[in-house]
Amino acid sequence: MPQLELAALQPHMREVSLKSGEVLYNPSETLSHIYFPLSCVLSVIALMQDGSGVEIGTTGREGLSGSVALMLGTLKAPSQTICQVPGEAKCVPLEAFQAGIQNGSQLHSLTQNYARSSVALMGQSIACNRLHTLTERCARWLLLTHDRVGADQFSLTQEFLAMMLGVHRPAVSIAAGALQQAGFIRYRRGHLSVVDREGLESASCECYRVAMGQLNGR
Repeated sequence: MPQLELAALQPHMREVSLKSGEVLYNPSETLSHIYFPLSCVLSVIALMQDGSGVEIGTTGREGLSGSVALMLGTLKAPSQTICQVPGEAKCVPLEAFQAGIQNGSQLHSLTQNYARSSVALMGQSIACNRLHTLTERCARWLLLTHDRVGADQFSLTQEFLAMMLGVHRPAVSIAAGALQQAGFIRYRRGHLSVVDREGLESASCECYRVAMGQLNGR
C-alpha cells in the first residue's frame, strides 16, 4: 500500500488479540470493523439450521476480513466469520476503511483483487472436498494455515479441525494420525507442530499449489 494511503489509515488502526472461536461477524450482521490478521487466522463458516457448519474461506496475514461483502457492495456479512487460530490482528472501523477504498486508490484495487482470489479459492475448496481424500485435504489445510500463521507451531483442537474440514472428529483423528505417523506433523493436546514441511506438501493434493498461485496472483 502506498505510504500516503497507509498513513491516512493508521490513526484509526488498533491492535487486538483474538481468541480461538471468537465471532467477528454473524450472517446478515452489518460490518462494523475490518480486520487485518497479523498472526491469527480467520475462518468464514457456512452455518446450517441445526447449528452445524463448515469452513468455506480462510484469511490470514495475506488479506483482510469482509472483502467479499465489500466487493459485492453490501455492508452485511454473508456468512459467519470466526477466529480459527488465536493471535494478533489490526482492526479498523468500517467508516475509516471505506474512506480509504475510494475508486482509484491502491487499497481499493488490493481489496478487490483479494476478494476475487477468495472467491476463486472457495470454488477450488468445493472441488477439493468432493474429489480428494480427507488426508490430502487435511494436509492442504495445515499447509495453508502454516503459511498464514508464519510459525511452525500453532493452537488447534481436533473439534475445530473437524469443523473446518466438514467431517466428524473420529475421521480427523485418523487423518491427522496418518500425517503424524509419517513424521510430517506432531499433534498433542490442541497444539500442532509442522515437523517436515516438504513431507506435508507431498501428502497434499494439487489444490495447495493452486491456492498458493491464487494468493500470489498467478
